[in-house]
Amino acid sequence: METYRAKYLDDVGITSDFVQDNHSGSRQGILRGLHYQIGHTQGKLIRAIVGEIYDVAVDLRRSSDTFGLWVGEILSSENRKLLWVPEGFAHGFYVLSEWAEVIYKVTDYYDADSELTLIWNDPSVGIVWPLTDGRRPLMSDKDANGSRLDDAQTFP
Repeated sequence: METYRAKYLDDVGITSDFVQDNHSGSRQGILRGLHYQIGHTQGKLIRAIVGEIYDVAVDLRRSSDTFGLWVGEILSSENRKLLWVPEGFAHGFYVLSEWAEVIYKVTDYYDADSELTLIWNDPSVGIVWPLTDGRRPLMSDKDANGSRLDDAQTFP
């Protein structure tokens, strides 16, 4: 399976240069995000290589017609879909399968001092997460205490 070809991405308008690959693993019911970096913005090309996730991106560009809107897509090792999350978006995912491994390419290096979190359940954004048995997701304290969109640092 070919997993990356720059020409294909160029053909669909993704011309960013990737500087790093990341790999994470999580068990069912874990929600990661919604993360973004203001000082070192990152575009992300995401793929689930084991299991299944619900992947979400939220537009945080105030000048955009889609500011505050979100998209969600199931990514799995079976469907082999990728999701492109451009700079200026918050990103997060929820693990649907018993275990999932996610790899993603990024356009800038991680900078802990630049990382911010948008709260996963902000009613003004209205993400519809497919929660397992309707249970509240498991997450880090940082993710559980993210900012609401009205209070969050955003992009011009």
